[in-house]
Parts: sequence; structure tokens; C-alpha cells
Amino acid sequence: MADAEIDYAAVFQSLPGMVALLTPELVYADANEQFVRMSGRSRQQLVGNYLFDVFPDNPDDPAASGMRNLAASLRRVLATGERDTMAMQRYDVQSMEQPGRWEERYWSPVNAPVLGPDGEVVLLVHRVEEVTEFIRDRGGPTDTRARALEAELYFRARELQEVNERLRRAHAREREVALALQEAMLPTPRLKKDGRVAVRYRPAIGALNVCGDWYDLVDLVGGDRIGVAVGDVVGHGLAAACAMGQLRSALSAASRVADGPAQALDVLGRYAHVVAGAESATVVITFVDFAARTISYSSAGHLPPALVHADGRVEFLDAATDPPLDASPDPVPRPQATTTFADGATLVLYTDGLVERRREDIDTGLERLADALVRHRSADPETLADAVLRELLPPEGATDDTALVVVRL
Repeated sequence: MADAEIDYAAVFQSLPGMVALLTPELVYADANEQFVRMSGRSRQQLVGNYLFDVFPDNPDDPAASGMRNLAASLRRVLATGERDTMAMQRYDVQSMEQPGRWEERYWSPVNAPVLGPDGEVVLLVHRVEEVTEFIRDRGGPTDTRARALEAELYFRARELQEVNERLRRAHAREREVALALQEAMLPTPRLKKDGRVAVRYRPAIGALNVCGDWYDLVDLVGGDRIGVAVGDVVGHGLAAACAMGQLRSALSAASRVADGPAQALDVLGRYAHVVAGAESATVVITFVDFAARTISYSSAGHLPPALVHADGRVEFLDAATDPPLDASPDPVPRPQATTTFADGATLVLYTDGLVERRREDIDTGLERLADALVRHRSADPETLADAVLRELLPPEGATDDTALVVVRL
């Protein structure tokens, strides 16, 4: 049904619950049928009249504050342009049949803005839940207080639920920005060995779980060589993604001029010392020399790369492991190791989201990875990468990011 066919005035009158529209001057612009009926005021007594002339505070009760609290809420909505959910309020409402007689009422209001084309508040939606019957005394003063407390707890819980929903939307927006940033900084590599390389990145499930996982591949100067690295920044969200981008860029530049992977990590460690959020980040980098058939590597606290030899043997490259970046106030040169390979071998670098599971020893995850790599070792890099992710990541999604690089040697 097109919007033009919908009678929104009829929809407004039929809304469940008490709903009124107020101008920015807090004058009633309209009220639905239930608001008219439950408030005890006619439409003529409402529309066109100032809210607090229709419903003033009880002048005989100096402690009466319901209307003052409502005024403060409405002013917040006008000032911020955001919805405001009030806790349950007690109001003394003057009887229209018996002037001077005030009836005790309990209302739970929600006030929301209606914005015009310029973003300014042009109307206020004032929705009220009438909970007087829920509170009303059915067994003496003690019972009244208990019912009031019960209702207050209920509406506090509802208010907290709305706050949580706002936080969820804010976190979802942060996740969206962080993912966009990560994807922009983790492009598909353009290497001389393009057909022999596959990369994958899988974000964690949940609005708060965008992390700092990253990968990098570069053509190295001198000979038929490439540099391959993966890393993981501690933390979640936009801050982790920003730190990740800085470390990745720095390592990419250092790799092109370093004598080896250990020297590249030395440079990166000094840089990490001045990057907010980079402390305790882990990274492993390999220099692959296709002509010499060697892999030189160095690790700063990261999980070891897996080298799948052509005969199916899996070698985890763990002979040059050191603490994470910026872990020591006085950094010392990083260790470096070298291994050899034959044609048809496969090098796999990954982050902990691929193999780590709660309440499970890390060796179990590494064994699971080795098994999958052996069974799919004859597949091309793209197919192998997909198979590993499919078999190792939970079907419902992982709670940590995963970066994966597969290089056919």
C-alpha cells in the first residue's frame, strides 16, 4: 500500500495506549482517543492548551514533582532531539467533576521528537502508560509501597532495555566503520606470484567483536622473493582497527628495506612503542626466497606458520619466537630462523581466531589445522583457504577475527 493511501490521522487515533502530540511550546496539538478517555479531559480541553495549564502540579502538595519532572524531560528532548524515557511518575490530577479534588495517578511517560527537514524538533510525541490500577492500594499502606516498588523496578528495567538498545545501535555503527576500515587496509595483494597466493579475512560475530587482525604481502627487492606476514592487535572495535592499520603499513615499509624478517620486526617494535593500542600486539613475518627454496622467519609472540611439505608432512615454524611487540622496555634484536622447502609445498599463516577455542588446549587447534591442510594439500590456494575456513570455523561464526594467508611454493 502506498503512503498516500494510508490515513495516518485514523492510525494515530487508533494507536494503543495514551498518545498526544505537543508543539515545542508544550501546547497540545492533538491527542488520540485513548489519551482523551484515560486522562479524563475532553479534546476541547486538551488541543490548543498549554500542557501544564491542563495538568498542573497539586498546589496543596509542596512535594508534588511529577509535572516538574515531565517538563524537564520534554526540555531534554527539545534540546537534544533524542527520545527520553522517564521512570514511573506520581501525578495528582484534578477531577473535572469535582474541582479542588485531586486524584492520585501513576503514569510512565516516554517523550520522543518529530524532526523537520532542517533537523529541528517540530513536534513532541508524548506517550503515557497508565499504571494506576497496578499501584492502587489493595491491602493497606505496606501493600501500596510494595506495589509501587515493583512497578518502579519494572519501568527501570524497561528504561535500561532502551539504553541497551541505543548502545547496541552505536556499537553496530562502530563495527560497520571498523569493518570498512579493515577491508580498505586489507586489499587483495598484487604480487608477481598472484596465482599462488590466497588471502581471507573473516570478522568475528557480534557488534563488539571487530578486532585488529591483519595480513600483508609484499614483493621484496632483490631476487624472486616475497614477504608474508600476519598480525593481531589486542582489543576490539575502531581503536584496534586503527592500530592495526598503522602497524601493517609500518611493517610493509620496513620489510622492503630490511635485511631479514628479524630486522623488520626490530623496526616495527620500536614503532609500536609510540602507537596507541599497539602494546602486546603479535605478528609473524616470513621472507620466502623461491630461487633458494628457503623461508626465513621471525615471530613476535604469534602462532607459528604451518609449512605443508609436498609429502604431507606439516612443519610448524616455531624456532624463532619472541615476546609480543612493545613487551620489553629495552628491546633486544629478534631471533630469526630459516627452513627449506621443495616444489609443491604450501606455506600457511593465520591468526588465533582460526585455531583457538575456549576451554581447549591450543595444541588441539593446531592439530585440527594440520589435519585439514594435509587432507586438502593438493587443492589450489583459493580452494584450500575456503576448505580450511569451512572446517575450522564454527558454523555460527567465531568470537574472534580470523586472517588467513595461503602461499603455494
